Amino acid sequence: MSFTNLGLRAELLHAIADQGYDTPTPIQAQAIPYVLAGRDLMAAAQTGTGKTAGFTLPILQLLSTRESLSLSRFKPRALVLTPTRELAVQVHESVRTYGKYLSLRSAAIYGGVAMGPQFKALKHGVDILVATPGRLLDHIGQRSADLSGIEILVLDEGDRMLDMGFIRDIRKIIALLPKKKQCLLFSATFSDDIRGLAAGLLDHPQSVEVARRNAPTELVTQSVYHVDKGRKRDLLIKLIDDHGWHQVLVFTRTKHAADALAERLNKADITAAALHGNKTQGARQRALEDFKRNKVTVLVATDIAARGIDIDQLPHVINYELPNVPEDYVHRIGRTGRAGSEGEAISLVCVDEHKLLRDIERVLNRPIEKRVIEGFEPDPSIRAEPIQNGRGAQTRPARSGSYERKPGAPRTPQRPSRSGFGNAAAHHNGARHR
Repeated sequence: MSFTNLGLRAELLHAIADQGYDTPTPIQAQAIPYVLAGRDLMAAAQTGTGKTAGFTLPILQLLSTRESLSLSRFKPRALVLTPTRELAVQVHESVRTYGKYLSLRSAAIYGGVAMGPQFKALKHGVDILVATPGRLLDHIGQRSADLSGIEILVLDEGDRMLDMGFIRDIRKIIALLPKKKQCLLFSATFSDDIRGLAAGLLDHPQSVEVARRNAPTELVTQSVYHVDKGRKRDLLIKLIDDHGWHQVLVFTRTKHAADALAERLNKADITAAALHGNKTQGARQRALEDFKRNKVTVLVATDIAARGIDIDQLPHVINYELPNVPEDYVHRIGRTGRAGSEGEAISLVCVDEHKLLRDIERVLNRPIEKRVIEGFEPDPSIRAEPIQNGRGAQTRPARSGSYERKPGAPRTPQRPSRSGFGNAAAHHNGARHR
């Protein structure tokens, strides 16, 4: 099947061709016809499978066929809710990329940036509004956003929004929307909570699922390295040096741990940057762009970045610390193995994290290959320390060891990589992250 078989208008096909695509992904091939038919949709697909285009393309088609309506009322007609600023930027850039030959207007609003440009964009009128719940409610409170004309609602990464505690904000927003509307729910996984939300929101929805529940992409090779907590940093440095890795996404549980690890790596002559919620939006965007452009080798991130980083050929994801929520492991490693590229996901697991590892393997329904590096064998005399487990739990960051990397041979030259949508920070984008 090609995109020409989906009934999309010529302007959209032109934009798709500009991006070098001619064949839809499975989620796009299944979802787009239902959305074009006006059906409510509950779609599950693992990350990196093209979910975003699966709803932006048909929305652009539907709104463009009724374009005259937007010219008369200047109210948003489609609303896409996302859990993070980064994902709002990504979705908005998808709208702009595929809608560049149409006259529809779009904007994204999120926190961490000034509201002035967002006020201006909303005042001038937009057809498609991409927003995070908190900042959208801020605009509603200041009467700068009118949702009474919404025809299509999209909840993107719905499970993540529930995990992050956005359910009350979502319900407030839904209460302000017209009763008659098309609703689309997209998610990487579907928990019982998200299915409950769907039951109360969607009207006889069509269900689409292109991968088994909680399944990581088959293009990702997964492995676990058992190592003492105090030697994780040294093992990470060894892996980067020995393999000449040029682009590595590393996950920690906490903001403090991300900052500390990035600082240690820089001192060890490995360029690194931290990405987490305490960073300003400008700092977060710079860190992500530097990583995409290979100006930094390692991006150390908390789970806030698991849904917002879109790099087609990201080769390596490292779980420096396992997540407290097992499903977050799937989202983390889903940053690699995208767009048909192979990827590698490595977890550095200390004795404290054995239960977390068992929980992850239970979700995956299979064991992950275990490895030990000579010289980094775990000390069997070290006892496990408790890790507070559960959704939203705070976990004490692991203390780094006292080892330092000695300057060695010149680093492997960096290779350019094909990165996602580029710099979208200059547009009317934004999202509040609580």
